[in-house]
Amino acid sequence: MAGEPRVVAELGRPETPDETAARKAESSRVYRSSQTTRNLIAALLITLGVVAIVIFAVPRGEPAPAEPIDVAAVAAQVSTTVGSVAVAPVVPDEWLVNGATLVDDAPQVWQILYVPDESAGFVRVAQGFGADAAWASRELSGAEEAGTIVIDGVTWTEYDIPDAAVAGNISAAISTEAGPDTILVYGSTSSETLRTVADGLSADIMTLQEESE
Repeated sequence: MAGEPRVVAELGRPETPDETAARKAESSRVYRSSQTTRNLIAALLITLGVVAIVIFAVPRGEPAPAEPIDVAAVAAQVSTTVGSVAVAPVVPDEWLVNGATLVDDAPQVWQILYVPDESAGFVRVAQGFGADAAWASRELSGAEEAGTIVIDGVTWTEYDIPDAAVAGNISAAISTEAGPDTILVYGSTSSETLRTVADGLSADIMTLQEESE
């Protein structure tokens, strides 16, 4: 004998078939929703686990340090390219070379960028091949000549740079004629540093001067 319909406390009477069907449907919906949430959480945890494995388990080395620039070797290549001696100054071994390039401009310019040390700024050597008389001043944003100085037998022109910011962060500069070329040494540095570079350029400058005679 079939039992009597169950009395639902909230209703105070037995459920109708429609109410029973609706209650079961809602229960099923709530269950499915809870399962979806659990699945999403599980998937998130798995993803985080994979990311952690990639981060911590895959070996990662430090980037290889940049190869030091051999100024003399690059200068030899430039000399072959332009058909003239490209200077290669003798400077202290501890100086860092940040660049050594041939700028294909008018005139062509062989440039070497040095960083003597963290407190000494930078110094650039620029050789203008066949440069005109005003080239050095143009490179220095129009700086005017302030006199001459002799370093290791070579006469250099000094420049007056009252405002380094206007001159592109250049605080000191000297230049000299080397045969058909002009050698410009300048940077955010001291006159003592420029003198060191000029002294290291003497041999190449004299070679260029002799070849032009």
